[in-house]
Amino acid sequence: MTTSFSETLRNATWGDHQSAESEGYLSELMGGRLNEHEYGEMVAQHYFAYVALDGVSRQLADHPVAGRFVFPELYRERALERDLATIYGPAWRDRITPSKSTGTLVARIHQVSDWPGGYIAHHYTRYLGDLSGGQFIRMELQKIYGYAKGGGVDFYIFDELGSLPRFKNEYRARLDALEPDERERQRIIREVKLAYQLNTEVLTELMHVVKAAA
Repeated sequence: MTTSFSETLRNATWGDHQSAESEGYLSELMGGRLNEHEYGEMVAQHYFAYVALDGVSRQLADHPVAGRFVFPELYRERALERDLATIYGPAWRDRITPSKSTGTLVARIHQVSDWPGGYIAHHYTRYLGDLSGGQFIRMELQKIYGYAKGGGVDFYIFDELGSLPRFKNEYRARLDALEPDERERQRIIREVKLAYQLNTEVLTELMHVVKAAA
């Protein structure tokens, strides 16, 4: 039986996914060992990354291939603004700056925006994670910081999607419908692995910031 592209993609990046989940910053965060502003550092980096990703999505909405993966209901910029306002107050924009690793990630998102496979690779890496493991992170953060809907963890709330499992199945079906040739398949897989690496480097840098402030 031929392995579907979505399954091939998942299998090819499973080790990278596990590495990202076991990153020290997330372990500290999930263990309740970071204060609210230390959590806010991650939210801030997400903000800069999603301003870039959502911006590219808007540009590609009418693209015949990339446009199949543009879902306005997924856009995270506004949710992240609510979260940052909850964490840092109304002057949150003055409190946040992109880290070096976030700058590298943002640059790569823009760099591959003219290649549908590259856009899909970064979109898949972020959003399928947000819709899967991100839901566990949300529940834990609500316990740790006492957040409710309306700010703090809105980034992880996707009410407009309805059933998350159904949406993820539809997303995977769209990946499978791409049917790229072997060269393109391998190129997309490499970009997904790079996307995982760049996102993990953001968390690594956050851990260094936390340790330096201790």
